[in-house]
Amino acid sequence: MVKVFFVFQADFSLVLYNLIAPKKASGKITVCGGSWPKYIPPTDKDSRCSCPALNALANHGILPRDGRNITFKQLNKVIRDHYNFAPTFCWYVPNTIAGILGRDYKTGVFDLSDIDVHNGIEHDASFTRHDSHLMPDQGKPAPDLIEELLASGTGENGCLTKKDIARFSAKRRVEARRTNGQYSMSFSHKLFGSSNGSTLLTHFGGDIETLRPFLLEERLPDGWEPMVTDAKGLTLIKFNKTSIPVELMTDESEFARRE
Repeated sequence: MVKVFFVFQADFSLVLYNLIAPKKASGKITVCGGSWPKYIPPTDKDSRCSCPALNALANHGILPRDGRNITFKQLNKVIRDHYNFAPTFCWYVPNTIAGILGRDYKTGVFDLSDIDVHNGIEHDASFTRHDSHLMPDQGKPAPDLIEELLASGTGENGCLTKKDIARFSAKRRVEARRTNGQYSMSFSHKLFGSSNGSTLLTHFGGDIETLRPFLLEERLPDGWEPMVTDAKGLTLIKFNKTSIPVELMTDESEFARRE
């Protein structure tokens, strides 16, 4: 708890810095500048997880292509360098994963599939995977869910909005509860699910044409850069300004009435 307090204290400092610092220019948002290394789809021997963002980094060779023996410090760096998250976010997430896996942040290693210990980082009612009880291999996307999500956008040019993410999340929770006899969804996992959905807004602006290859192929389109242009990246505090409203708007009652 002490570490978390200091992380959020540091995060607040970064929020203030981002308010006065110049934004990052196009081509300077990530170390790749939008020119992503060659994409190679994973083989059945490669380790992948339920997180499209991490799988994409492995598919482009930014993380090891086989998805194995990744250090937590390495994960910290690549998230910051390629998705422009703030240092606080990039420390907090790998430390959380290390804690769930019972490994040391400084010396431990993991395979991407290790992340999918159920109700750790991986959770039921995902946007891009059927529940692990029904779909044990969480390393592969579920195209039916993804296409349904992409078709649900009500914003300009069909873009996804906060309301769209919240509504789809509510629908998934109701469906998962009905179809999965082992369904569970704690409050923390609800928040985590809303956070996952929020990255589709903060980093992709809900743009369907960009999200399609990212979610279905777990590929970063050439020329794409995160919409986050803050000098020190997306802080935990600023990210919560998107993810918390998404969770608060998630109302399962509309779909529960149809059951």
